[in-house]
Amino acid sequence: MSKLILFYLLLLVLPLSAFAECSCETQPEERNKTKALKFKLVAICTILIASGLGVSLPIVGKKIPTLNPENNIFFMIKAFAAGVILATGFIHILPDAFESLTSPCLGQKPWGDFPFTGFVAMLSAIGTLMIDTFATGYYKRSHFVKARPLSGDEEQQGEHEGHVHVHTHKTHGHAHGSAFVADDSGSEDLLRHRVISQVLELGIVVHSVIIGISLGASESPKTIKPLVAALTFHQFFEGLGLGGCISQAKFKSRAIAIMILFFSLTTPFGITIGMGISNIYKENSPTALIVEGLFNSASAGILIYMALVDLLAADFMNPRMQSNLRLQLGAHLSLLLGSGCMSLLARWA
Repeated sequence: MSKLILFYLLLLVLPLSAFAECSCETQPEERNKTKALKFKLVAICTILIASGLGVSLPIVGKKIPTLNPENNIFFMIKAFAAGVILATGFIHILPDAFESLTSPCLGQKPWGDFPFTGFVAMLSAIGTLMIDTFATGYYKRSHFVKARPLSGDEEQQGEHEGHVHVHTHKTHGHAHGSAFVADDSGSEDLLRHRVISQVLELGIVVHSVIIGISLGASESPKTIKPLVAALTFHQFFEGLGLGGCISQAKFKSRAIAIMILFFSLTTPFGITIGMGISNIYKENSPTALIVEGLFNSASAGILIYMALVDLLAADFMNPRMQSNLRLQLGAHLSLLLGSGCMSLLARWA
């Protein structure tokens, strides 16, 4: 967890390099530092509350019987959240990355000669797949190496190694069974949920810092005002998706608190950074465009992969959903509703 925290902190610091000299004219906008500052302070408070509330609801909701992962309604909530994350990647982040890396403010070579946005998104999706599979494979190998067969009467471990031998002395009964097959599938699912939640938060954190810096660096009340409401809903819906994954990962309380804090604080932290560098930050400078474009591309690849493979495919191919037509229809409707709501927010953010 300490290495993960260090990596997150590194991601928070890297975007600071995006305030290079401007080489392309920015469009004139109405500037009012005092009024803009008020909107920024409101944005920090509302986004912080919305983020914390969104990511905490599924975790606290485990105590509510209706929101228990075993209930059908939980499948529909997860489908809604997955739709939000999918739309975030496709509608919010990827177009911004294309816009940044194809800007006329960048030179034709190499940025105009190669589709770096799609390339970086593809690499990040493949990287996410590799993390997913290697982590699961490592767990399986270490699990079976460390596992030891149990013996009721200290029987010899020969051909029956890897099985539990249970003798009942009154009846002289003899039973064989795997020492670790029973809960192995549950342990593997738990590991996958933990990998999914951490990688998903990584993708969201990268995007959240960038949008926070962009909002904080702006001094136009006309630009900031609609962003405050849009980003508040944006972070709330994203929090629901992340919180659902964290709740299934069954982390310890300390780890859960750290993940909630990271998600809740990244956008307000980005806004604070933007406010601090607003005098030197130029959104159309080559360095700013390249940093934002590459980070957004990587974030989009992570979120799209996670939404399609680890969230939607896993649930929609679940035998429980496959055998229940009403649940299938409800989940598909929730997916469309979640992706539709998040896509609608692209009108303002």
